Amino acid sequence: MVSELLLGEYAEVVESTKDFIRIKCLYDGYEGWCQRVQLTEVNNIHSTNLFLHKAIGIAKLNGRDCHISLGTPLYSTNEIISFGKFAVQYPSRYTCDATNNEFNSENIQHIAEQFLNAPYLWGGKSVFGIDCSGFTQQVFKLFDIKLPRDAYQQAEMGDIIGFLQETKCGDLAFFDNEEGKITHVGILINSETIIHASGKVRIDKIDNAGIISSDTGERTHRLRIIKRYK
Repeated sequence: MVSELLLGEYAEVVESTKDFIRIKCLYDGYEGWCQRVQLTEVNNIHSTNLFLHKAIGIAKLNGRDCHISLGTPLYSTNEIISFGKFAVQYPSRYTCDATNNEFNSENIQHIAEQFLNAPYLWGGKSVFGIDCSGFTQQVFKLFDIKLPRDAYQQAEMGDIIGFLQETKCGDLAFFDNEEGKITHVGILINSETIIHASGKVRIDKIDNAGIISSDTGERTHRLRIIKRYK
């Protein structure tokens, strides 16, 4: 699995076979194959700045309960929206207008910490399973900050922060492997603490050399660069 579409996210068809369709996510341009039965063709694209602001919510999908993750786009909170063969009724509570959500320490921590203990899943973007760059992308989306899908792509954006002691909540720390390739990213809570997806979404210590596991005291990731986006 390379990435994930949340309920109601849009993609365009790149190519198709009998059972699978190669799609391109309209939000971040990421491509991958998906089972045809998981998609429905639509003629009109709805737009929204509203997203679910709770770890897990319940929508109605063709009249049946459907669990949705924090960050799922909400196209209406008072009427049923049709997506081809699917009729969706979104929850009316726990909504967040990303364009009016202030990017401050309290709000960043509140959103990021709702993912705590979500299991690590390569390509995942939800509380049901998430990877490191999917985590940062989903958190920043709720502040109307658009990040690309992969950690190395996210590292190409933003302003460089030269020293860990100059960081603030919401800065992203990137980590590399022995070959110097960016392979991991997390959100700094302060200059000594980071929240990131590694095994699960967790909070660990960080110093100038990298991440130190709060469980074992072992160093797990080597710090490469710190970026600021707002």
